[in-house]
Amino acid sequence: MPKIHLTAAEAAAALGVTRATLYAYTSRGQLRSEPVHGSPRERHYSREEIERLRERKEARRDPAKAARGGLHWGSPVLDSSLTLIHEGKLYYRGEDVENLARERSLEEIAGLLWDAGGDGASRMFSQPPVLSKARLARLHAMAGDDPISLLQLVLPLAGGADWASGDLRPESVRLTGSRLLRTLVAALTGRQAAMPVHRALGALWAPQNAAAAEAIRIALVLCADHELNASTFVARCAASAGASPYEVVSAALATLKGHRHGGASERLAALLAEIGRPERARIVIGSRLRRGEALPGFGHPLYANGDPRAALLLKTAGAGAGKRERRLVAQVAKAGWELLQLHPNLDFGLVAVARAFGLSDQSPMVLFALGRVVGWIAHAIEQYGSDQLIRPRARYTGPGPKGE
Repeated sequence: MPKIHLTAAEAAAALGVTRATLYAYTSRGQLRSEPVHGSPRERHYSREEIERLRERKEARRDPAKAARGGLHWGSPVLDSSLTLIHEGKLYYRGEDVENLARERSLEEIAGLLWDAGGDGASRMFSQPPVLSKARLARLHAMAGDDPISLLQLVLPLAGGADWASGDLRPESVRLTGSRLLRTLVAALTGRQAAMPVHRALGALWAPQNAAAAEAIRIALVLCADHELNASTFVARCAASAGASPYEVVSAALATLKGHRHGGASERLAALLAEIGRPERARIVIGSRLRRGEALPGFGHPLYANGDPRAALLLKTAGAGAGKRERRLVAQVAKAGWELLQLHPNLDFGLVAVARAFGLSDQSPMVLFALGRVVGWIAHAIEQYGSDQLIRPRARYTGPGPKGE
């Protein structure tokens, strides 16, 4: 795992400058330095800040190279006022997501991210689902036991039935987004009556456990948005082309379903089932590593000190799990850190919550998808407002033109 902080010499070397230039960057406010405990004359620098400054320098020297790198955990590629990841914390429109998750519902987060203002969320989510209960039941039967496939079946039919979805003004998209979310929840739960998403899912998965609905609420809020990950970038591309909100969410959901994006929670659930007992955590994980297999549920490139979403979810799971389950989760997390120097991520937290509260095996993926619908709609609203088509250029690497 890379060092979180660099010495002055290491920072200067990473930037390719002298220490005097490094100090000049600091004095001009381009970098921050912090004192080293026990060594008052020494300063250290955030590796993340050094990397960002280095990327900006490279972008000025070679814009084409910077653009290529920006598609792979690089510099930001689109302006957005929705989500900030800063110094190991996550914010929605400047508000700490951990605080929001302790107090707000997914509907309230939609009001915030969709910039509905005041009591906008309550007005938006008073609308009924687009499709009838009977039609949703038929789709449910077609999808079988795969809830994500059910959502994929519902979206185009609901979009076709929702004539107002072609109105892409912000106030109209908010209403469309609320109808879309209500319809997806009704498809999953069979409930058409207005009810907060977390309560509807709690009644579906754990009707006898009142604490489960609160855990679900926290998970949904934490999943609502996370800047420009793969599915959200696809959502913005679709919105930039003028696709309706239903089509935007459909494109994003197809991307999320890919095994390298949303599939990690299913693999982690299988890993925990294989481990079974707390004392087997280290040997099972070590055996997987020796076979060259990746370890799902650990590490995130944007959080050197650990994913704050996972930390809150693990705390929530710990409050609802029995002693044996708490020991299992703790030992798996400990083994991941000792063997890989990686902290649990959001997928780990979602699976831990599902196990602690006896939720459906598919619930981690469903929680991620339904929570993220709110973020996808928020990005669509923002992208519609820009009136720009997202169209990156390709760097051609094939053979040259024939006949020259």
